[in-house]
Amino acid sequence: MSENVIVPASGKNRAVALVIASIVLAAGMGYGLSLVGTGLSARSGNAITVTGSARVNATSDNAVWTLNIQELAPKVSDAVKKVGDGVTKLSAYLTDGGIAANGIEVGAVSTSANEEYLNGNPTGRILSYRSNQQVTVRSKDVKLVLSLSNGIGKLLQTGVNVNNYGPAFYVSNLADLRPQLLSEAMKDAKVRANSLTEAVGGKVGTVMAVRSGPFQVTTPDSVDTSSGGYYDTTTIEKTITATVSVDFKAGN
Repeated sequence: MSENVIVPASGKNRAVALVIASIVLAAGMGYGLSLVGTGLSARSGNAITVTGSARVNATSDNAVWTLNIQELAPKVSDAVKKVGDGVTKLSAYLTDGGIAANGIEVGAVSTSANEEYLNGNPTGRILSYRSNQQVTVRSKDVKLVLSLSNGIGKLLQTGVNVNNYGPAFYVSNLADLRPQLLSEAMKDAKVRANSLTEAVGGKVGTVMAVRSGPFQVTTPDSVDTSSGGYYDTTTIEKTITATVSVDFKAGN
């Protein structure tokens, strides 16, 4: 014999209320999520980010040339004397070639002992002494410095042991070029933004944000770059490139 379970009216009302609340909550969450998605979509569509660039060719107007005289001798005094003689001959080569005397900077003499090793262990015996002296040339005549560097073999033929590290060439007015290049890069970014938005029937609005990238100073037609900036010093002729990343407000 089965029994009928009678649910009180208050219990029925409570169950119905819970079901309705669940339906309302689910609908509210779905609507809210749709609004969030719509908002994110609208926000991403409000701006367009474009990179603009500008470049200019420049000629170096400053040269720094580092050389080093190195000699070996059984006695430290002899090593120092030989280095001094080498510096004298090098200075004469530079001044005879057209470098002003005040453009030649002679560093201090340094010496070190070359010890004898047997099976990887020092014996305490000194085989010889090495002496070094650095000479730095600074000049605005970059072509003259390049010519003297290329002709250093003539000095080597006289017996002077000179290490030529090669001249480094710099553009002294780089700071003056920066504003001009940044302005041109901004114009380039605007042109690119217009091309992109017009292709899809949009318009470019006001600038929302600008980020300037590092300057790249390279050899002509080089593709060398660095995230922190690049500065090539090996050639007289250079290409200077500036970049900007611009956020434009986009509209229909």
